[in-house]
Amino acid sequence: MINELPPNKKIILFDGVCNLCDSAVQFVIKHDTKDVFHFVALQSELGQQILKHIGINTANIDSVILYEPGIAYYYKSQAALEIARSLGGFFHFGTIFKIIPTGIRNHLYDYIAKNRYQWYGKKENCWVPTLELKSKFL
Repeated sequence: MINELPPNKKIILFDGVCNLCDSAVQFVIKHDTKDVFHFVALQSELGQQILKHIGINTANIDSVILYEPGIAYYYKSQAALEIARSLGGFFHFGTIFKIIPTGIRNHLYDYIAKNRYQWYGKKENCWVPTLELKSKFL
């Protein structure tokens, strides 16, 4: 399945049961005017295969991951900044946060990730995309 990923697409791996993550995915879909992104739930078989392929421990992941097949992968705050950069337009200005040291950005990211279920809730099952959006999900 890894070899069948769409070429020239950036893959966002996200927590499929997290309400905050679901909102972030919906936001990216709405603003992805260049059709840059595809999405995979971390809990899915393909999500687990991608994590294993790029060498991330599947037991300890609680972060969004941006995977550019054959190029690079980013996680935590770096993934969020790369997603904003790729959306372009106004969102490109979000990359100004790169001036903040990665350790500080990731500390804040980890704090939000640790509390996301308590603050935003959790679904019993992964979100299922509508027919119109199904092509964006792998």
